[in-house]
Parts: sequence; structure tokens; C-alpha cells
Amino acid sequence: MSEDRTLKCETVYQGRVIDVALETVELPNGRQVELEIIRHPGGAAALALDEQERVCLLRQFRHAAGGWLWELPAGRIEPDEEPLATATRELEEEAGVRAADWIDLGSLHSSPGVFTEVIHLWLARGLEIRPHSQEQDEVIEIHWIALNQALDWCNDGTISDAKTLIGLYRANALLRSALDLMPEDPGC
Repeated sequence: MSEDRTLKCETVYQGRVIDVALETVELPNGRQVELEIIRHPGGAAALALDEQERVCLLRQFRHAAGGWLWELPAGRIEPDEEPLATATRELEEEAGVRAADWIDLGSLHSSPGVFTEVIHLWLARGLEIRPHSQEQDEVIEIHWIALNQALDWCNDGTISDAKTLIGLYRANALLRSALDLMPEDPGC
């Protein structure tokens, strides 16, 4: 089967962050369907991990989610901005943290049935904490949580934000595989 084909596209809403379109699409199997698509420029998130293996998590009020969520510092990719630049900017703006070293943790589709958003994940090391001020439309508390505790929160449901769950699991897998590659101590 080949790819799908957009036959018709009508933008029915243009907002500050998203656009909503009605699209008539021919699917790879030849069937035509009408889809509601939410267009989003994408985002990037930073998992900042300090020398004590603590991760920077934000406790952030999210009206759409009905309350407080634990999240990685993250934000929308601005026009002509690379995902790493977004992650760097958001880590400093939301948490007051700069990082010297960045490792790509891949990307994820937040809800691919209706949403075009792709979120890029980065592990940030070599941290420097700096003074910062929050944006007026954000209610954020900054916390440094042991990585193992954050992983426990992923497993018990305390953390429910998808990008944060995936970022923590991917970073943990990367860090653990790096430990497996270290040479054994010869006992000298």
C-alpha cells in the first residue's frame, strides 16, 4: 500500500497555538475519510539531570488537565527554531537551568490520531542553575527529585504527563546501558 493523499483541506480555526482543519483524505487502502486535524508546531522537552542523579521536575498547574501535573521543562517550537534550541530555551526560562551537554532522547507523537504535534526529548547534563522569572501565564513550582523516585512516580501514576513518562524511561534506559558498557573495576 502507498501513502495516504489529502484531497481537500479546510482550516476551520486559527489560534495562537493551534489550527484546526477538516481534511478529506484517501487512505492507503483507497477509502476516503473526513478527518479533524489539530495542527501544532511541535515541542521540545529537557530532562535535566544533576551530578546527584536528581531530575528537574516542574509541578505545573494545567487547566485543561484539571489541576497540577509533574512535567519536564518543555515548550512549543517557535518558527525557524530547532528542537534543541527550544529545549535549551525552555529549560532556562522555566527552571533557570543551563546545560553544557545535550543528548537526543528521540521524539514522540502526543496523539497521532488527531494531533500533528511531535515532541523532541533531550537529556541535559553539566548543569548551571541561574536566576530566572516565570511567564505570567504559567504557575510552576521547581523541584529536584531523585531519578529513582521520579521513576517510582511514573510507575505509581503520580506522573501522568506522556512526554515526562517517556523522557524519564528513555533517559533511565540510556544511563543504565551506559553503566553496562563501563569496564569492570580491576580491584586495584
